[in-house]
Amino acid sequence: MEERLLSFFQQYHPVTLALLATLFTWLLTAAGAAPVLFVKRFNKKIMDGMLGMAAGVMIAASFWSLLAPAIEMSGGDWKPATIGFLAGGLFLYLIDKLLPHLHLGLETTEAEGIKTPWQRSTLLVLAITLHNFPEGLAVGVAFGAVAHATDAAMAQEMMLGGVALAIGIGLQNLPEGLAVAMPLRREGMGRVKAFMCGQASGIVEPIAGVLGAWLVFSMGAILPYGLAFAAGAMIFVVVEELIPESQRDGHSDFATAGAMLGFAIMMMLDVGLG
Repeated sequence: MEERLLSFFQQYHPVTLALLATLFTWLLTAAGAAPVLFVKRFNKKIMDGMLGMAAGVMIAASFWSLLAPAIEMSGGDWKPATIGFLAGGLFLYLIDKLLPHLHLGLETTEAEGIKTPWQRSTLLVLAITLHNFPEGLAVGVAFGAVAHATDAAMAQEMMLGGVALAIGIGLQNLPEGLAVAMPLRREGMGRVKAFMCGQASGIVEPIAGVLGAWLVFSMGAILPYGLAFAAGAMIFVVVEELIPESQRDGHSDFATAGAMLGFAIMMMLDVGLG
């Protein structure tokens, strides 16, 4: 299995790989939104468990796929990873304060960011888009790093680590697509339009993925910082958005179990493949 994966991916430039991987994660966002074409409601407890699982995947990916390699590439020096990690969190904090968006379960009057007259559907899509940017960036940086491997064994490890990260991010995109589409459908939006809004939240991932891969491919010196930056941005999203959303409706135990499962799945993927 690993040999077939490597044989396929070695044919492509790292930036092309990042594009392909993030198109895959976008596709799973669309797959997550697809149930809205058939049903109008979805069990909230299951949704909270899925959001918890998404949080667990992102936490595990932040360490196993991003921070640990950043520290290793810095020769054990903690400073690049720390600086990049905090910079990633600060970047998402600023975006969170500036970009108009609305979190699930809140009234339109509770929208965050710069005040606008935009519709509720647009604000909900932007909220999930805010989640997805660091995910696409993380996948892009992981594949861009392959170009700076010092030997074949390291390149293989990085390549498979990027594959594991893309699979993990893709899996946790399933509930995010649904988390946008289903509330819009419940509020009376048509099936197709609700689906289109759900899948649209993942469009930013290929953009962020190509940007991240190109930056680290072009400037190898920033690689440890770039990996840690993506990790910091993802942890900010987990703590600021995903965990609170998953526990808002009283399903805290189920959501926590989902987070534990998501962490375990991502750890197994990363260690098993990477």
